[in-house]
Amino acid sequence: MKQQQKKKESLFDTLKTIIYAILLAMLIRSLFFEPFRIPSGSMYPTLEVGDYLFVSKFTYGYSRHSFPFSLAPIKGRIFGRFPKRGDIVVFKFPQDNRTDFIKRVIGLPGDTVQISRGRLYINDKLIERDFQNKYILSEYVVRPETYQEYVETLPEGLKHRILEISDYEKRVDNTKKFVVPEGHFFVMGDNRDRSDDSRVHVGFVPQENLVGKAQFLFFSHSDKGKWYKPWTWPAAIRWKRIFNRLK
Repeated sequence: MKQQQKKKESLFDTLKTIIYAILLAMLIRSLFFEPFRIPSGSMYPTLEVGDYLFVSKFTYGYSRHSFPFSLAPIKGRIFGRFPKRGDIVVFKFPQDNRTDFIKRVIGLPGDTVQISRGRLYINDKLIERDFQNKYILSEYVVRPETYQEYVETLPEGLKHRILEISDYEKRVDNTKKFVVPEGHFFVMGDNRDRSDDSRVHVGFVPQENLVGKAQFLFFSHSDKGKWYKPWTWPAAIRWKRIFNRLK
């Protein structure tokens, strides 16, 4: 009888430990950091397919989208802070409030943003960019793709890398003048001609939809390894990208 009771107590303690661990993981994920994987190439060259990164939840405060499945009964945002221009943010796609997107904040509330002949204008001022070299993308693609790589300097002085195929791509290289509404942001991918962002279907991103700020990579792998060939895994790891801070 005592042995059965001990087994029941041991099982109960194990279940209790598991529940506590799950609750703690959910708390950390909801309030502090959440991991994300990069599945597409819209943020090349800053973020590559196969990158894994941590997003800080507390940077912009909390909304219902800060919590798993957006289930928290929160209206608006608490402890809310605006992102800075140039921040890389994860947000819920405004059209379904469910899908995670990652882009760079380009336009703040009240700004005007326009792309004309491939060049970015913020508040009617041309944003400077300096050509670096050709960028050849050969991973996670059917055939290699060649881009022009530039360093773009945003109005506050932040420099970041962007890619352009040309300055004459339909839809994205010649746009109307967007006026960013209050409480919203205009976002773009660093891979300018291969990004669905505020120029296309994403539209303006409400502050409530912000999930957090992308902070640093914790893992990265190329397409060189095969899951069924464990001996190829080490060669696929991009060791130099691990723990890189994002800017």
